[in-house]
Amino acid sequence: MTRRSKTVYFEREPGTPKPLGLKIKRRVRFSEVDPMGIVWFGRYATYFEEASTELGKLCGLSFPDFIKAKLRVPIVQHHVDFIQPLNLDEEFEIACSLVWNEGARLNTEYELFKTDGSIAVRGFTVQLFTGADDHQPCIVTPPLLERCRQRWKAGEFRELQA
Repeated sequence: MTRRSKTVYFEREPGTPKPLGLKIKRRVRFSEVDPMGIVWFGRYATYFEEASTELGKLCGLSFPDFIKAKLRVPIVQHHVDFIQPLNLDEEFEIACSLVWNEGARLNTEYELFKTDGSIAVRGFTVQLFTGADDHQPCIVTPPLLERCRQRWKAGEFRELQA
C-alpha cells in the first residue's frame, strides 16, 4: 500500500479513546493560488494549522494555553499527500483529527475535501512538547496535556469524537 492510499497515518491502539476531530469550511482565496489558479503547495500547512488551532481551542490545547503553561509545541514532522488540486474560489472542507498517543506529542491527521466529497489533500503533523525556556523536549507528559487526556478519557469531548 502506498502512503497516498492510506486513510490514517497513526495507528489506533486498541482500548484508547477515539480521535478528536472537527471540520471547517473554507474557500480558496486569490492570495493562496499560483499563476495557474491552483493552490500553491505551501498553503496546505496554513490550512492544516487553521483546523488544528480550532480543535485545540475546544480541548484545552490552544496557543495561549501553551504559553501560560510555559510550553512550546513545535512541528517536527509535516507530511502532505497531494491527490487533486484546489482552485481559485473553490469551496472545500478541512477535517482535522487529533489521534490518541501516550507520548508528550500531538499526532494530527488532516483531509481536505472538495464539495463533491472527493479528497484533494491528506496529511499529518507531529508536534513535540518542549519547555519554553530551555527548548528541551518534555520526557514526561506535561500537566496541560495530561488534563486534556483525562477529559478525553472521561468523555467530555464526545461531540468531537470522530
